[in-house]
Amino acid sequence: MNTFDDGFGDPSDPGNRPARLAVGVVGTGRVGPALGAALQLAGHTVVAASGVSATSRRRAEALLPGVRIVTPPQVLAAADLVLLTVPDDALADLVAGLAATGAVRPGQLLVHTSGAHGVAVLEPATRAGALPLALHPAMTFTGTSVDLARLAGCPFGVTAPEELRPVAEALVVEMGGEPEWVPEDVRPLYHTALAHGANHLVTLVAQAMELLRTAGVAEPGRMLGPLLGAALDNSLRSGDAALTGPVARGDAGTVRRHLAQLSTVSPDIPAAYRAMARATAQRALAGGTIDEASAAALLDVLNEEKR
Repeated sequence: MNTFDDGFGDPSDPGNRPARLAVGVVGTGRVGPALGAALQLAGHTVVAASGVSATSRRRAEALLPGVRIVTPPQVLAAADLVLLTVPDDALADLVAGLAATGAVRPGQLLVHTSGAHGVAVLEPATRAGALPLALHPAMTFTGTSVDLARLAGCPFGVTAPEELRPVAEALVVEMGGEPEWVPEDVRPLYHTALAHGANHLVTLVAQAMELLRTAGVAEPGRMLGPLLGAALDNSLRSGDAALTGPVARGDAGTVRRHLAQLSTVSPDIPAAYRAMARATAQRALAGGTIDEASAAALLDVLNEEKR
C-alpha cells in the first residue's frame, strides 16, 4: 500500500505532494464523483466506487469513466484512500458497519466530506487502524463536470488529528481547494453557519422570485441578479454596514405596507419576512444604523400579528 512521508511541509509546495494513491468512492451522489475526478486529475487513480441508485451510477460513469461499481467493502479492499461521501445521518452507521465487518485496513486513509461531523464519527474505523480525515468542501455541487472548475479556490473545512494535518491539507490543495482548519469541537457550529447562509439563501431568493412573478415580472432572475449579487458582495465585504432598505432606514410604514401586500399573495412568506425583518432590525440597532425609537416602531409593526 502507498504511504505518506511524515515530513510534509507547505501543502502548496509541489514537492510536498502525497504519494500516488488508489482512490475509492463510497457514495456516488453529487460530491463523491467530483472529488474523485479532482483527485484523478492530480495524478491519483480512482479504482472503485459504490452507488445505489441508477442516477448515482450514471453520475459515476460520467465523471469517472471506466470505474468499477462494486459494494462498499469491495471499494475499501481496493483503495488506499477512501472517500465516504454519503449523507450526514448515514455516515456513523456506514463507518460502524465497515469496521465491524473487518473491511477497514490499518494505514488506510478514510476521508469523509460531511460538514456536520469531525473525525470522531470515524472512531470505529480509527480503532481498526484507519487514518481519519474530515474534508468538507464549502460549495454546492451539481453532480456534473461543472463542479471541477468550481473546486478551484474552494474553501475546505479540514479536521484531522494533528499528525495528519499536513496530509489533509495537501489533499485539499491537490483537489484545487484551500484548506481552512476547523477544530473538532466547533465542527457542528461551522456547519450550522454554512447551512444557514447557503440553504436559507436559496429559499429567500425563491420567495423573491415568486413575488416578482406575481407582480408580473416575466424574468425575475434577470431583475434580481444584479441586486442580489451586489448585496452579497457588499455584505461579505462590510457585514452589517451593508444593510439598506426600509428596515435599515427605520421606515415602519413601508414595512407595514409590505406585510399587507404579502398577506394577499402568500400563506408562508409573511412569516419569513417578519422573522428576517426582526433580525435585521436588531442588527441595525446594534450597529447604530437606527435608533431605539425606530427599532421599537419597527418591532411594533412586526409583532402586530400576535395581537
